[in-house]
This record gives sequence, structure tokens and C-alpha cells, in this order.
Amino acid sequence: MSSVTPDQPRRPAAGVRADARRGDARPAGARRDARRDDARPAPGVRVPASRRPEPTRGRAPLVVAAGVAAGWAALTSYLPVALVLGLAQFSEDAGSVVNALRAGLAGWLLGHGVPLQTTAGPLGLVPLLLSGLALWRLTRAGVHTSRAMGARGGRSPRQALTAAVAVGLGYGLLGALAAVLVSTDGLRISPVRAGVTHAIFGALAALIGALRTTGVAGLLAERAPAVLRDGVRTGLVAGLLLLGAGAGAAGLAVATGGGDAADMIGAYRTGVAGQAGITLISLAYAPNATVWSTAYLLGPGFAVGTGTAVRTSEVSVGSLPAVPLLAGLPSGPVDGFGAALLAVPVLAGMAAGWLLARRLLRDAEERGAPDWAALLGPAALAGPVVGLLAGLAAAASGGPLGGGRLAEIGPVPWQVAAVSTAVITVGALLGATAAKVVARPAPRA
Repeated sequence: MSSVTPDQPRRPAAGVRADARRGDARPAGARRDARRDDARPAPGVRVPASRRPEPTRGRAPLVVAAGVAAGWAALTSYLPVALVLGLAQFSEDAGSVVNALRAGLAGWLLGHGVPLQTTAGPLGLVPLLLSGLALWRLTRAGVHTSRAMGARGGRSPRQALTAAVAVGLGYGLLGALAAVLVSTDGLRISPVRAGVTHAIFGALAALIGALRTTGVAGLLAERAPAVLRDGVRTGLVAGLLLLGAGAGAAGLAVATGGGDAADMIGAYRTGVAGQAGITLISLAYAPNATVWSTAYLLGPGFAVGTGTAVRTSEVSVGSLPAVPLLAGLPSGPVDGFGAALLAVPVLAGMAAGWLLARRLLRDAEERGAPDWAALLGPAALAGPVVGLLAGLAAAASGGPLGGGRLAEIGPVPWQVAAVSTAVITVGALLGATAAKVVARPAPRA
């Protein structure tokens, strides 16, 4: 037995908290249960789930993540070009793997907007299908780099910009290296021009993916005014409808001139593999033809050589060089059913305005019926949105295809932007007004 003096404090009994002096002498297990009960929310109260931070252990450094993402984007966009150009140059007694790889690098540089200085003159007509492929792969590179940084859902503009710049720098170095490897006596490419162009292209494309991954795009959309959101959405719809009409017109023109295109391809005498490659190269320029056809429908037209513009005047296909891409040019003035195609841009604007009004009227039960300002404001804003996009597309679709007669190909950007802005604005306002008038309830008797 142990004796306890009066001055010696007693130890708490087993299972009793040491803070019994404060009046709480409950066992430890009962006290833990009470704390759990106190932490439980009241019935019907929603408690937001706590967000766990992403683990940082094992995460790759930013330089490594951006370099790998940029390299993979470059490789996946280069291999199809090397394959197509390899088929285009192969014939029964010509072509090699080394030449195919070098030609693929040159075409890959051209797809990013880097001009090639050849013995026949400058080559700057960018295949927009290849540009779209590279844009998609770089967008995914921005997504992967943002995830590697742990910035997914963080809504941090700084992190999104950091990821985009890192991918752009890595992509720029690859572009400069490709220019050094390709340049010869007959083909000159500026490494500085290639590096800067690829860096800007890569950073802008990666920024799209980084903004979506980090949630900054959703944050900007939430803070933007409703008129701006509806106007941009309506402009995108009108632009897609306009490009769809241009693609349809271009396809119709190529179908009617398919015999001339087949004759041009057969004139190269490169065998089956070479003809297949030439056909694929023509398909790579199909988006360019779509933009040109859209400019043709709008009215400004496009140039097919120095001093020659295609609008509604007669153009002889036989007077042009043997380029399969030019086989679908109109060979006579537009009349009859073809003249109705010139009204397609206005109809595209009216359709976009109609869809805008129907969507706003459908949401009227929750937000109240939209007034004329809330309806006509986005419709009027759709025109400048389409004009900006159409002008950029026109600038990207044109360029020289050698020297001499093909030194200038494509539409004039500012003319396409101005005309498309006016046409879509008028069409969207008419469509939105008509939809609101038709949907207006009849007055009560």
C-alpha cells in the first residue's frame, strides 16, 4: 500500500481525463463521443466538403513537365507531316527516308507560320489543317503541364500563365532546332524567326488548355457581363454557320471541277504513292479553301496571284499553274442558283440572332422577359466578334506560294473583317427582332 500525503496531488483514476479539476471528470471515451456529437452538423444543414490539397510528393519539376509536354506535342504533330510528304515525294525511282524526314520538318515549320525561302521563291502558304493539329496538341500540353504543377482547379491566373509560358519556351527551342537541321543551300529558314514564332504559337495554344484546367476560364465567364457572354456565344454560332456555308460552297466547287483536279494530280507522274501524298497535301489546305470560299460569299473575294482577285468575274482555270488546290476556282460569273449563295452570310447572321432570342425567351421564366436592350445588345455584339475571327482566319489562310504569279494568294484581311462585321450585325439584329416579335403574346381582349 502506498501512502499519500495531504500536500501531494492525487493522480486521476484510469479512464478519467486529467482535466477533472475543471469539473469534467468523465471517462476519456465518453468525452470523445461527446466531441463527435458536438461536431456533427444540425439536421438539414449542408456542410461544404473540405478540399484536399494535391500531393506534392513525386511531382515533376516545371521545366521537366513543360519540356516533355512540348516535345510530345511537337512529335505527334510532326509525324503525320513526315508521312504525308514522304508519300508525296516517293515515286518508282526517287525518294528516301532522310529526305522524307527533312521535308517533314520543313512542312512542320510551315504549318506554324514560318516562311520557307526556296530557290523558286518564298513559300508562306500555311496549311491550316496542320496548324489545327498542332494547336490541339499544344492545348493538351497546357493541360498536362497545369496538372503537373498541381494547379488543377486552383483558379490562379498566374499558374495558368506560368504553364503556358513554360510550354511556349520549350516549343520555341524545338522550332529553332528544326530550322537549323533543315536549312541547306536550296532551303533557308531563319532559326530566330522559327524560335520566336513557335514560342508565341505554343504559349497561346497552351494557355487555352491551362485556362480550362485551372478553372480561370470559368472564373472569367462568371465575372463577365451577361451581354458580353451572350454576344460572344452568338458570334461563335454565326461564325460557325458562315464557315459551314463556305465549306459547302468550296466542296461544291471542287466536286464540279474534280476532273481538272484529277488531271493536275496525274500530271505529276509520281506513282500511286506520290499521288496519294499530293492528295493528302491538298486536304491539308482544305481549311484555307474554306476561308477563301467564305470570303467569296461575303463579297471581297480572294487573290490567286498578283493583281488577280476572284469575286464574280470569269477566271480561266487553264491559265493557272497546275496546283490541285486551285481546281475548284469558279470558271465563270455567278448566276442562277449560285447567285443565291451570296445571301448565305445574311441568313447565317439571322439564324444566330434567332437562336439567341429563342434561348433568352426560353429562360424568361426564371430571369423575367428580356427587354429590347438585353436582346439587341448581344445581337449587335455578334458582328464584331465574327469580324475579328474572320479577319484573323483570312490573314492566316493567305501567303505566297513561290515567286512570280503565285506571290499573293488569299483574301485581304481587313476587307473580310469589315464586310463580315456589317453583314452579321444586320442579320443578327433582324433575326433577334423577328424572333421576339413572333414570340410576343397576343394582347388580352
